[in-house]
Parts: sequence; C-alpha cells; structure tokens
Amino acid sequence: MDTPMETRKAQRLGREVGVVGLGCWQLGGDWGRVEDADALALLHAAADTGVTFLDTADVYGDGRSEALVGRFLGERGDDRLVVATKMGRRVEQVPENYTRDNFRAWNDRSRANLGLDTLDLVQLHCPPTPVYSRDEVYDALDELVAEQRVAAYGVSVETADEALTAIARPGVASVQIILNAFRQKPLERVLPAAAAAGVAIIARVPLASGLLSGRYSATTEFPPDDHRTYNRHGEAFDVGETFAGVPFEVGLAAVERLRPLVPAGATMAQFALRWIVDQPQVTVVIPGARSAEQARGNAAVADLPPLGAEVHAAVRAVYDELIGPHVHARW
Repeated sequence: MDTPMETRKAQRLGREVGVVGLGCWQLGGDWGRVEDADALALLHAAADTGVTFLDTADVYGDGRSEALVGRFLGERGDDRLVVATKMGRRVEQVPENYTRDNFRAWNDRSRANLGLDTLDLVQLHCPPTPVYSRDEVYDALDELVAEQRVAAYGVSVETADEALTAIARPGVASVQIILNAFRQKPLERVLPAAAAAGVAIIARVPLASGLLSGRYSATTEFPPDDHRTYNRHGEAFDVGETFAGVPFEVGLAAVERLRPLVPAGATMAQFALRWIVDQPQVTVVIPGARSAEQARGNAAVADLPPLGAEVHAAVRAVYDELIGPHVHARW
C-alpha cells in the first residue's frame, strides 16, 4: 500500500509533489551499473513509500534512465507521479546549440523514451551561463508549453546567479540547484527569491555524491566508470557536481564533525536529507538510490521531526569553518 508523504506545491509548477523525490541519474550510469530489474524494483519501492517526483535527463546513459522510467510509468499507471527530465547536455556546450529546432528534437526523443505525449517538466540541463539571459530561449520553451509538448519548464543551474536570472523570467516553473549541508549559499538569496515568485526549488546532490552518507573513508575507492573517480577535479563536467565541489578529505573531516548531531535512530544520510527538508522553500529533494532499501530509507526522512535551531546552527558552524572557504564564493 502506498504511504502518504508530506507534499509541497509551488505556484508556477502547479503540481503537488512529495517532499522527498528520487533522482534517477544512477539508472543511466556514471555511478556503476544498475541492472534493469533492480532499477524497476527501486522505482516501485520509492513510489510505494510516497515518492511522487522522479528526476531524470536525456543524457543519463544516453537515454537509458528515461527509458527505464518510461517502463516504470507503464507498469505503475499512477497519475500522481510527476516526471522531470532535462535536456541540452548531449551536444557541445556552447550557447549556439540551445535553439528552437534542437529543443524540439530533444523533446521528441525524451517523449519517446518516456512514453509520454506531454512531459510534466523539462529543464535546461546546466547550460552555458549566457543561455539563461536569452529571450529566444524562453520564447522557444514557451512554444513547447503552448503546443502541449511540455506542461512546464525550468532550469538546472550551477550558480546562484544563474538561478536568480532564471527566476526573473515569468515562464520558469522550477530551479534545480545543488543544496546540502556542504552547499548553503542558495539559502541566502535563491530560496527567498524562488518562494516570492512561486518557483519550485528542486534540491539536487543532497548527499554531496555520498559524502554526507557517512559511509566513506580516506581509503574508499570508486569504480572507473563512476564520476567520483573521473570527475573529481572537473575533468568531465562542473566539479561542483562531484562531492558538491568539496575536496574529498575536507568533506570527510566535516562529516565527522556532523556525526554527533545525528538523531538517535536516524542515519547520517537521513540527517543530511532532513536538513534540506527543513528549509520551507524547498519543494522537493531528489536523492538517488541504487536499491529498494535505499529508496525506502530516503523516503522515511519525510516522517522525521525537524532538526531544530541548535542543530542547524551547529551545521552552519561546520560549514563556515571547513566547507565554505572551498565552495561559497565559487557557486
């Protein structure tokens, strides 16, 4: 039986979603192989626990993640589910590639992968910074909405300034941004601006690529096909996407400082996710999962009590001392 979960709604998105969603990057690759049966099982487990928001992208496994989500939608048949995908990272990252014709082609491919005529939410996938300021980009996205190819559109960003530029556009329904105990800059301006405009905030990289799960040590090794190996210094894409841009050893030290703050009965990962859910302007947080058990553990965060002001102050102190010097000014 499906379990109720706290839901939140942003005016421009126009849909209520469970406050804990599911990030589906890992279904496509870049985190090691996940078999089809395991992927479908964890998707069903997430939905069983009340997850209604699934985030994928056309570039995850070159469409594999979208296709698996599409298979799941066909099996599940649940109209409460909201699927967000992203587009733009399958081509060279220059502003000139963010065109009306490309948008339509990318949209056609995602609709085919997902088996949907109208996509719930399509996000520009961390495009080059100038793209966020181009009128023709938003005109083309408005066309997709008018033609019912998409119900809403948003952006995924790397920086707070990119987020603020997008929020100022009246058609932008959502901003997806890295937000976690190691990336707190969005609390200052982005979250208040989004709340004032009715824009959904989708918090990604909530566990800093697993650092905030508390399961890693200085001797942890990741597979060669895992971005935590090949993008540790930004070799493949923005380094902020890997460990939230925090040097691995610094992150490990910060985790040990945070560990005593974890409430009894909760895991370090649940603590880190609850920190995000405690931000009232966050619409949904999208942790990934590689197993049904992980998906259930993530969803349980919605039932945990808020951490309280003293704990939040302690988390901020660790950020200011150890983490902020590495990330705050950059993103």
